[in-house]
Amino acid sequence: MPDRPTTASSLRGVARHGRLRRRGPGRMLLAVVAGATAVVLVSGVSVAAIAVRTATSGVQTVSLGNESEVQGVDISAIEGGANILLVGSDERDQGSQVDTGQVEGVRNDVTILAHLSADHTQLTAVSFPRDLMIDAPECVGDDGQVFPAESYVQFNTTLGRGGLSCTVKTVETLTGLAIPYAGKITFDGVIEMSNAIGGVDVCVASPIRDTDSGIDLSAGTHTLQGGEALAFLRTRHGVGDGSDIARISSQQVFLSSMMRKIISGGTLGDVTTLYKLASAALGNMTLSSSLGSPDTLVRLALALKDIQPSGIVFVQYPVVADPRDSNRVVESPTDAAALNAALNADEKFTLGDDSAGRGSVTDGSATTGSTTPATPAETTTPSDATSGSAAPGDPTATTGPTTLPSTITGQSAAEATCSVGSSR
Repeated sequence: MPDRPTTASSLRGVARHGRLRRRGPGRMLLAVVAGATAVVLVSGVSVAAIAVRTATSGVQTVSLGNESEVQGVDISAIEGGANILLVGSDERDQGSQVDTGQVEGVRNDVTILAHLSADHTQLTAVSFPRDLMIDAPECVGDDGQVFPAESYVQFNTTLGRGGLSCTVKTVETLTGLAIPYAGKITFDGVIEMSNAIGGVDVCVASPIRDTDSGIDLSAGTHTLQGGEALAFLRTRHGVGDGSDIARISSQQVFLSSMMRKIISGGTLGDVTTLYKLASAALGNMTLSSSLGSPDTLVRLALALKDIQPSGIVFVQYPVVADPRDSNRVVESPTDAAALNAALNADEKFTLGDDSAGRGSVTDGSATTGSTTPATPAETTTPSDATSGSAAPGDPTATTGPTTLPSTITGQSAAEATCSVGSSR
């Protein structure tokens, strides 16, 4: 486990960190989804198959140990929807485009669970905080080594503990979901993805300056790409209270803007850009063997071809301050149960009012009010948090989406938000 910082948080319920060496990158989530979908949307199945096949020709694959569960099953036809885990690793190849300082071991500093609903109208991206303390399950590593179960370990050590398959097993244990698909992306994938689409417009409420990540942005809207995009996604000290929780919602600002641009900002009309997008994503990834087939990626892309920004929901996995260590967080049992129940039931859901995280604020109101939401608390059960649900025994009533408790933070890709910048 990484050394813990000695400076305690001055805010209740806020996990903070000392100024560590440059460890954790922000990772471009949904890279395979965005790249493969974009190619399919404009090019058609046959051209997309050729493009994805070419892009995946040199991609490394690993076994998760659960491939038999989806063998012969079309990814777009999985009952209850499809689950894909996307992991941002702090590994770098020789000759990498970025220098991030010394890194001890390998960590999954960004971990995103993407759940595609069975009717292909909602894609939920759940971010797991790197400082979440968990009980790690027994798992089998990529090389076949068995790793015994451990109590009270930091979530972002699971990749170094046994590789991609162990991170998958950990998230399956936390959520109750079966996750047969996974991918790992490195630093350079972030740079090349942002370059391929000509940059991402990001709103910043207050200046962001962080010597660790190398970011220096004034308040306002900036078009970020290349190393600057990576620095924005990596910054922790320059956003909000300096916590990883704030960084997650700041990352969601970037990712929402990126998805809006890919879907509706003209990117889909440029075949060359689309191919570059797919190649940039897949050329910097390790895929599970279940996801490594070009045909599987094409079918996934087809399943996503009609999704809209309002159907893409970014959520932070619910946590509260760790009573044993104010610099760490633990699962918020009631809120986590509400989110996991909705995902397992493949329910459509929306987020409650005032659901912005610590690192983001609604565009247009960035200078008003507090930028730090109240500490998450125990909330209602999933059934208590339902909005517009049909009354029991009334077959004529229309069932609306579930509204998750407002203490579960996040946003849809359709919402224009700003990173809060530094509040210190």
